[in-house]
Amino acid sequence: MTALNYIEKAYTRHARDVYRFLLSLSHDEDLAEELTQETFFQAVGRIETFQGDSSIVTWLCGIAKNLWRSYLKKKVKEPE
Repeated sequence: MTALNYIEKAYTRHARDVYRFLLSLSHDEDLAEELTQETFFQAVGRIETFQGDSSIVTWLCGIAKNLWRSYLKKKVKEPE
């Protein structure tokens, strides 16, 4: 199975879980959707770093959490 096929399968199985996780953090459906898509985009580029020490959904939620934190940092730096 190629890395891309693995991520496609993970998306089918876990996109909803990642979305719910991000929605619980953001309370914003549009942002949760955007960050979910970005999570899987980044996962494609990082799949070689997945060592299997945790479940794939845990790994994906880790990426999602880092994206959420980056979003918050960027938001704080933006002038109002």
